[in-house]
Amino acid sequence: MKKKIFLAAVVVFVLWSVMGFIVHGVILKSAYASTASLWRPMAEMKMGLMYVTVFIAALAFSAIYGYLAGKKSTTVGLMYGLLYGIAVGVGMGYGGVTR
Repeated sequence: MKKKIFLAAVVVFVLWSVMGFIVHGVILKSAYASTASLWRPMAEMKMGLMYVTVFIAALAFSAIYGYLAGKKSTTVGLMYGLLYGIAVGVGMGYGGVTR
């Protein structure tokens, strides 16, 4: 089960990264360029660390599904909400840090 969850996390990470590139690198590129003064320079963005946080979120998402999806109860629903909230909070918490 652990191997399947890890492989699922890798797939989620790759798809999440591709979607992020399409949204931010293609669709929103001109919007970012027109507001460049509001954003950190690319050299300050610590992209490696951002990818680590995305992988942690993908791993958490996959683990939550792998371990809890088969069980149906209020407790499982609350646990899923808590764990996924932590996973999303790590990415958003780091991404929201200002200069």
